[in-house]
Amino acid sequence: MLYSLHSRLVIGISIGWLLLIAAIILVASRTGDHLAEQTNRYHLEYEAELIARHIEEAVEVRIDALQRLASKVPEGPEQAAALLDENVGLLALFDVLVVISADGEVLADVPELSGRRGLDVTEREYFRHIQHVRRPYVSEPFIGAASDVPLVTIGVPVLEQGRFLGMIGGVVSVEDGSFFSGLRRIRIGEAGFAALSTASGRVLSHPDHALIMQPVPGADTHPELDLALSGWQGAAEGRLVDGTPALQAYRQVWSANWVVGVYLPRSQVIGPVKAFLRQQQWVGLLTVLLMLPLLWWGLKWLLRPLHRLERQIARVAQGAARRVDLRTGMRELQEVADTFNSLEHQREQAKAMLQDRQAFLDAVLDSSPTGLFICNLSGQMDYLNPALQHLTGYGLNDYRDGGIFDHLHVDERDDVRDLWRHTLDSGHPFTRQMRYHAANGQTLWLEVNVSRVDDGEAPLGYVGTVKDITDSRQREALQRWEAEHDPLTGLLNRRGFERRLEEALADWKKAGTPSALLMFDLDRFKPINDEGGHALGDEMLRRIAQVLAWEVRNSDHVARQGGDEFAVLLPSCSLSQAQRLAEKIRKAIGEIYVEQNGSIYHVTLSMGLTALLESDEDIETVLARADAASYQAKASGRDAVVQA
Repeated sequence: MLYSLHSRLVIGISIGWLLLIAAIILVASRTGDHLAEQTNRYHLEYEAELIARHIEEAVEVRIDALQRLASKVPEGPEQAAALLDENVGLLALFDVLVVISADGEVLADVPELSGRRGLDVTEREYFRHIQHVRRPYVSEPFIGAASDVPLVTIGVPVLEQGRFLGMIGGVVSVEDGSFFSGLRRIRIGEAGFAALSTASGRVLSHPDHALIMQPVPGADTHPELDLALSGWQGAAEGRLVDGTPALQAYRQVWSANWVVGVYLPRSQVIGPVKAFLRQQQWVGLLTVLLMLPLLWWGLKWLLRPLHRLERQIARVAQGAARRVDLRTGMRELQEVADTFNSLEHQREQAKAMLQDRQAFLDAVLDSSPTGLFICNLSGQMDYLNPALQHLTGYGLNDYRDGGIFDHLHVDERDDVRDLWRHTLDSGHPFTRQMRYHAANGQTLWLEVNVSRVDDGEAPLGYVGTVKDITDSRQREALQRWEAEHDPLTGLLNRRGFERRLEEALADWKKAGTPSALLMFDLDRFKPINDEGGHALGDEMLRRIAQVLAWEVRNSDHVARQGGDEFAVLLPSCSLSQAQRLAEKIRKAIGEIYVEQNGSIYHVTLSMGLTALLESDEDIETVLARADAASYQAKASGRDAVVQA
């Protein structure tokens, strides 16, 4: 039964119907997943933007309130306490208000807590920052000395005619303060939530109370979060702390150097789509089951006159007959039989002719020193000559079983597949240079050219040539690398560095992506060359290059500008982060030494630091500003970092 035309048509139409339903459901699933994910991405980005903007405004409101309070300069503890008592209404914004003297002593606090007044905070990060920068500042989270709970201080300097008299700070409790508790209560759908962390990687707010004040997960498990800590904003797919797949959106709170993250489990995104598709699957299956009996009887009635013709054609296909001998009074069926016999005769003639041509072509191709292959019109390889087998190490059966694309380099596979499909569809020549894995494990660069062969009326197949260009590609790659790198240290040279600085300036102008530039030259480097020789100086330069590579991020660019001059470009980096890195580099360089004949040589650096500004129109302006700052550092006594 299953070998009859009737059964095959029934099965074929049924399978086609099932495939159509499956395709519709699959397309609907893919489309639904994509639309659901895209919609939720936009929603998460919008939610993250709203939350970040709300936090920005909340921080600005608190800073404005503290600045108005700081305009009334307290002259001593009693005046400071009176000032806080008069403005006790600010406790609606803060958990604690404090006045700190220029010497770092807490003069007054509201509400009062035993042990807080008279406390010395000179070593606190927020006091040192405000004392030196003299601008409003949101601190890193810390454990309060008097309260023994995690806190964040928003502080402003108290100034009189430019003289630093102290600071006024508003303290917010990380665990219990109203500033963060509202954020922890935010829910998006059933399981979505928002979290807040510092750019330095410390959790400030999270629905899971146990994670507060803990370090954020690392880049190996949460790369999107690691990018956000470096200044990136956007939406991506990642995982929650417990490994659950989730959509994520991040926004920066620049005024506080915080990062807002909004998370939505993927199961919540695609759950409604899956429920709808399950219903459609049952509907489709029920439809097929109901139509099978009708399809069976309808085709059986329609195909009765064709059964005899089916058996005759089957005999010809099996070789039991050379032609169809159908004696019937049905003119249409007789015409079909005559047409089939005519086509069978032409096929036999074409087959014989093709065999003769193939024999001649095989003899020519086998003797060619160039790699050659032949494909049929569907792209399946029918022949490859010995030269190509020797080059790649693969025989014809390897390509028939696995296909030519299995041996391509993974970065080439999709592009080559698309170009090859275009050649098969259009008949246009195929020309491509590609990386290819030979059977011996070697990666080759091959130049492949394929053209379609026609007999004047119809295409017959495709002929291709293969040339090994590995050596020339390697020479070109080496020349490109040498053009932009310093041969002594392996760092970028001036040309390569300036190209990357131009790219960073373009990103700054187009998308507002912040970048910082460090430029420095070495102090006391000349005695190493004069006393120890240029070989010892070169060794010092190589060690400095190695230390720089250790200290910076993988995304940063380090260059040797020439002689003992170096530069570091920090894309997507804020000025405060660049300052910390500059100090790390200064200390690390100071610890490097070289030794010769019992003499030990050290160097220091004079560094200029700058960030990209709105007024920067070209890289020469940025380089000149950083260079001027480095000269200022050298003039001020060397071994220093000066910000421009």
